[in-house]
Amino acid sequence: MSRDDAIARATTLFDGGAFLAGLREKVALRTESQVPDAGPALRAYLADGLGPDLARLGFSSRILDNPDGRYGPFLIAERREDAALPTVLIYGHGDTVQGYPAQWRAGLDPWRVVVEGERWYGRGTADNKGQHLVNLAALEAVAAARGGRLGFNVRLLIETGEEVGSPGLRALCAVHRADLAADLLIASDGPRLSAERPTLFLGSRGGVTLDLVVALREGAHHSGNWGGLLRNPATILANAIACLVDGNGRLLVEGLRPPPIPDGVRAALRGISPAGGPTDPAIDPDWGEPGLSPAERVFAWNTLEVLAFLTGNPEGPLNAVPARATATLQLRFVVGTDWENTPGIVRAHLDRHGFPMVEVRPARGEAFRATRLAVDDPWVGFAMDSLARTTGKAPALLPNIGGSLPNDAFSDILGMPTLWVPHSYPACSQHAPDEHLLAPVVREGLAMMAGLFWDLGETGPAIRDARRSAAA
Repeated sequence: MSRDDAIARATTLFDGGAFLAGLREKVALRTESQVPDAGPALRAYLADGLGPDLARLGFSSRILDNPDGRYGPFLIAERREDAALPTVLIYGHGDTVQGYPAQWRAGLDPWRVVVEGERWYGRGTADNKGQHLVNLAALEAVAAARGGRLGFNVRLLIETGEEVGSPGLRALCAVHRADLAADLLIASDGPRLSAERPTLFLGSRGGVTLDLVVALREGAHHSGNWGGLLRNPATILANAIACLVDGNGRLLVEGLRPPPIPDGVRAALRGISPAGGPTDPAIDPDWGEPGLSPAERVFAWNTLEVLAFLTGNPEGPLNAVPARATATLQLRFVVGTDWENTPGIVRAHLDRHGFPMVEVRPARGEAFRATRLAVDDPWVGFAMDSLARTTGKAPALLPNIGGSLPNDAFSDILGMPTLWVPHSYPACSQHAPDEHLLAPVVREGLAMMAGLFWDLGETGPAIRDARRSAAA
């Protein structure tokens, strides 16, 4: 048997309908982690949805309660061939955002896969059931092509709380470090750079939110009688925000600006063009940090975004000076940013600019940390070569994606290199009505992962040993 045979077996799962049938079964399981009392449904996805598939693939698996105590459980599984072989950890999440069926287009149902041309509609098709099912199907194809062997060991971690911020994931990784130890992580989430271009990314920007509050008095007061006499909290807050980020989107808080972009990151992003798809919004060329390319602005720099701004009664404005104004801001940041001190840094900046009356409230929920594997890591070249060999295309290499993932659980807590190969595309409508996968991307994803796993069984030991020698 050969690499070509493994790829052919993987694409046959697509062509013959087996992959779609399995995806239909998984999407039908309503795994909305954002709704109350979701625990039983989330556990059922791990036990009844994935359990039989993993048993067929020779995994031993167990379901663990969330260390957080309030959220969905985790599944840890292992398929061990030989202690001398490399071990890969595969990650995915079985939970989805809420379905909101009334918001979907007529004829679509979030809990039923509907095929229309190249689009496979359904909640979780793109985020993330379809993506981790591609990887499991590729493992199955490689094992079949190798007569029941992979040529490496596999550990699998599936969580059910990613859509609520991955509570408990880091604690679980710390406690079960030995059970999850591996030579590298291979996972799939988020979109490719474009539908047509295979993509490898090595980490993610971090994300932290904070609230700014201006509360000046009890109750609003007539704007004719009191306008010009009372401070307007909305005006104050708008000006406070303007001293944090200017009218062209440039981050003005020195303590929250990132370090200079590393040469390797600049080189990797050369020739990368984000957006540009038929349904993508047009990029504003003069927005953000001057002197950077669009790719550098979204993949290698920090941004401070206003997510919400509320004052008065927007749905029925009154002729009154409001008493209160609030805004929620989000810092997206890259490796090297002093993000943990964000509230204090913002507090000091506002004080220096004359806004002591603006209250800074720390982030709500758990922040995502920024991660980025070095672009010259041996595993990166291995993966890029494998993807190119399978597809005949030049894959896009992103040092990190612009969004956030819980990658720090693997890179920082478990201490392993991380490779992410997404199987979706930017216009997939994840988190929105009419979420879908593109069939050609699924088929190519099955082929790519089969090729990648086959190559791991062939050259993985050499890559592992070379990396260890370099680190010694």
